[in-house]
Amino acid sequence: MQIAGHRCRVFTPCAPSPDGFTVIYMHDENDSEFEQRPALTQQFEKYGLRCLAPLTGRSWWTDRLWPPFDAQRSTEQFLLQGVLPWLAAQWQVAPPQLALLGVGMGGQGGLKFSYQHPNLFPICAAIAPTIDYHRSMEAGDPTLAQLYRDSEQARQDTATLHIHPLNWPRHQWFVSDPADYLRHDGADRLRMKLYSLGVPYEADLETSTGGELTAYVDRMAEPALNFIADRLERERLRVP
Repeated sequence: MQIAGHRCRVFTPCAPSPDGFTVIYMHDENDSEFEQRPALTQQFEKYGLRCLAPLTGRSWWTDRLWPPFDAQRSTEQFLLQGVLPWLAAQWQVAPPQLALLGVGMGGQGGLKFSYQHPNLFPICAAIAPTIDYHRSMEAGDPTLAQLYRDSEQARQDTATLHIHPLNWPRHQWFVSDPADYLRHDGADRLRMKLYSLGVPYEADLETSTGGELTAYVDRMAEPALNFIADRLERERLRVP
């Protein structure tokens, strides 16, 4: 389907949650990988979670223009100005009935969006987030070279540097395989910063599947969706 001129994938469980609980899935560098994650869709089915997965290519989920996706609107603006209004109008879903779930590139994007907009996205789960993507730029990532002037400018826009010590998402969960060295270093730095600021979080930086991403996502799908389902219910019961 399309939202505001951009392709999205949709998953609808056989018995959707009566409370409208919905996941926005933020894909990794290959935007077709959502179709290759049966472990995730099995969990969406289990918990009755509808899922909307915008397809943005190698956008890195930033607030910067990347013409192959859109020459006038960033992926962040698309999410805020296109996806959220569509969900409200078509599915009658609005925060806090929503949770962000991302893998790799999408994992860092989900964390960053939840840090920038904690009231819109109070629940975020990230599997193997590529938080320190400035290191990918240093390694020659062509998309990041179009988005940022240099690796330092990219580093300044990473999720870790968007955490506000007094305004953070109420529910955040992230996991990283210690054998996946590039991603794990960034996740560990994020953990240390959250701990030093006293910001609550849940993380698993010990479980390993040997550094292979697909196996790791399959392993972490159940705890990720268990976290999301539990926190969506907590938000439903929360007194504003």
